[in-house]
Amino acid sequence: MNIFLRDYAVRLEDCLNNLPFDRLAELVELIRRKIEDQRQIIVFGNGGSASTASHFACDLAKGVFTGGGPRIKAISLNDCIPLMTAWANDEGYERVFVEPLANYLGEGDLVIGISASGNSPNVLRAIEYANRHGAVTVGLVGKGGGKLAELAQLSIVVKSDSYEEVEDIHLIITHMLKVALIKKFSE
Repeated sequence: MNIFLRDYAVRLEDCLNNLPFDRLAELVELIRRKIEDQRQIIVFGNGGSASTASHFACDLAKGVFTGGGPRIKAISLNDCIPLMTAWANDEGYERVFVEPLANYLGEGDLVIGISASGNSPNVLRAIEYANRHGAVTVGLVGKGGGKLAELAQLSIVVKSDSYEEVEDIHLIITHMLKVALIKKFSE
């Protein structure tokens, strides 16, 4: 078991070392500009990616502020279970993000879809909608990027075929972004 656990840690280290740090720096700057322009940051995902989206929205809305930064308009679309299930029941699961997004989205907002596979139909539909309605779109993906990496205007691809490893690294990325934003706003 020791060898298995160490191998897992080594694979995570490889994923981290192979991140596109230039794109991450670009994303930090993009988020900073959106915050200064008082635009919303809207995030969403399914399963483990849903928990990462919720965690990231919390880190943006509270964590950056308590770290000395400004207040941020951040929301996770997967946090309202009654709304998600109402849309899923009435219109299909493929619409659980695009329909609430239509309620909240303003031109120039930042929309971040998180999908380990990059092929979740509900995430893809919401990113397509955001692109058509003047938002800036970002995809956090793994497994080669999938369709989301092509649709999003900026994509961060974790180089792994393991859902667990991709989800681990996505959470680390969101923490990196939070800490980088606190640093940016303290300069």
